[in-house]
Amino acid sequence: MQQKTRAFLKWAGGKYSLVESIAQRLSLASRDADTLVEPFVGAGSVFLNTDFKHYILNDINADLINLYNELKQQPDEFVSDARKLFVDFNNHTDAYYEYRKQFNSSVDIYERAILFLYMNRHGYNGLCRYNLKGIFNVPFGKYKKPYFPEKELYSFAEKAQTATFTCHGYAQVFKSIPNNAVVYCDPPYVPLSKTASFTSYAKGGFDLNDQATLANLAETTAFERSTPVLISNHDTVWTRKIYSQAKLDAIQVKRTISPKGTGRTKVNELMALYCNI
Repeated sequence: MQQKTRAFLKWAGGKYSLVESIAQRLSLASRDADTLVEPFVGAGSVFLNTDFKHYILNDINADLINLYNELKQQPDEFVSDARKLFVDFNNHTDAYYEYRKQFNSSVDIYERAILFLYMNRHGYNGLCRYNLKGIFNVPFGKYKKPYFPEKELYSFAEKAQTATFTCHGYAQVFKSIPNNAVVYCDPPYVPLSKTASFTSYAKGGFDLNDQATLANLAETTAFERSTPVLISNHDTVWTRKIYSQAKLDAIQVKRTISPKGTGRTKVNELMALYCNI
């Protein structure tokens, strides 16, 4: 693989450190596939570091997809306007909460996209979290000098010309997978403990029933429609059970959601590959 490309968003659970392993499995499973489908695109590290002719990139988070579409359609204007918020004056508690309030009350897609990027880089630990009313509630991050990802924004915008961005539930995405495609799923992970659950990335969350439903959809897609599906998740007794029809292997990775570097222990991530080969 050539030099890796970083996503412009900070993202809990991002796949930058695993893209080589994921790309290798997709390549082995898909062979001549020309389209990569991602029902849970997140920050887009797999998209940025694979080489398919076309991409269908979906996420249930409407703000994320709006941001990607705005950047794709008008990169120069977007970068110019976003840069204006990355100044010292805006890296303070009062400014952050005022912009967060503005974001939550805005119905303008472009304004929300600009503010989403600002909050991603100035908010706590790169989290994306909403309450049950759909209000973005990530606190201020208190970083010394938040990085403005100009280079990464332009790299994403350039490659985004090969992508179609959609905002649907994962089940709907599986209904419309084109021929000659391969699917990579990076769902919200099964919690490793009862206190580790993180399901408020989007209103409604993603529960254990969703995890099992996704596994069933992957199995049907791979074995009845001959479209390979790769899913990543935490390596637990339960995930190994629901992915029992897939080829399973584990990769040891560092957890990155902990705010303290010293508390980032290594855990196993499970790669579940559904395919006929």
